[in-house]
Amino acid sequence: MDAAKPPITPITPTTPITPVEPDAADAELASLIARAARAGVPGPLFSGILARSPVHARALLRAMLISHTEGSVDHRLKEMVRIRLARIAGDSYFAALRSSVALGQGLDEATIAAALGDFENDPRFTPAQRVALRYADRMYRSPSEVDDALYAELKKHYSEAQIMELGAFMALHYGMQAFMRTMSQ
Repeated sequence: MDAAKPPITPITPTTPITPVEPDAADAELASLIARAARAGVPGPLFSGILARSPVHARALLRAMLISHTEGSVDHRLKEMVRIRLARIAGDSYFAALRSSVALGQGLDEATIAAALGDFENDPRFTPAQRVALRYADRMYRSPSEVDDALYAELKKHYSEAQIMELGAFMALHYGMQAFMRTMSQ
């Protein structure tokens, strides 16, 4: 087995589009799939489905890796946001995935569970984390409530670049979650 590729986990297609096995992808795409697998997100099923269109898979996996593992917003916070939004969206696939990077940075299931619940009143979250989770909720549930007051509150804790990082992260994951829900109907 090529050392650059993760061990192959058999993918049982339960989707209308049969995933491509990682060994069937070209070298660049296989490398992106391996990087995503090491990060723990998006997972082999999603990557395999994307690989049916290699050009789009490369672009989306690059964007996902940048969005999820780079930037200046705390990775653990982005992981809590991602999982919360997957649960709101009813996407069991993405809700079950865990970022190995965030777990390695100390994110645990108890904190994830708290972020899925009443984070506004949970003392384990800072005001900055609370407003980011609120931003995520409003982006999904009631975009009209993402108003000047919310942006003013976000600006107390985050730079404009970080607010854009969070917004782009949420938008990207919302699209992926909507897509995966159609795969498991």
